[in-house]
Amino acid sequence: MFKNPILALIGIFMMASCYGPQRDCSRFKEGSFSFTARIDGKEVTTTFVRNDSIEIDYFAGKIDTSSVRWINDCEYIVKKINPKNKSEEKSIHMKILSTTDDSYTFEYGIVGQSQKSRGTAIKTN
Repeated sequence: MFKNPILALIGIFMMASCYGPQRDCSRFKEGSFSFTARIDGKEVTTTFVRNDSIEIDYFAGKIDTSSVRWINDCEYIVKKINPKNKSEEKSIHMKILSTTDDSYTFEYGIVGQSQKSRGTAIKTN
């Protein structure tokens, strides 16, 4: 079928390696977003506004402000400015894995811990 199987394999690998998730992270450094998660069997939605170095979260009638420190275009650390307990003092590492025109999929976890979760944030403005 193929006269040179090595060339055929190289061609297949080249075509497969061309696909990669879109990651235009810089478009999501600022704006208004919503994120829906399942907590204790219920769907809950958080909205937040980020302006590069500050993030304001609106959840369950409460407002929290966090600092945002960008590591690179697709990774940042979030830390509550006025934590109310020990668990809120912990920083969260966020990593944008892929983007679309109006959303991004991300992985997040407490800094220094191996357990990670995933979510999708939708840009609302």
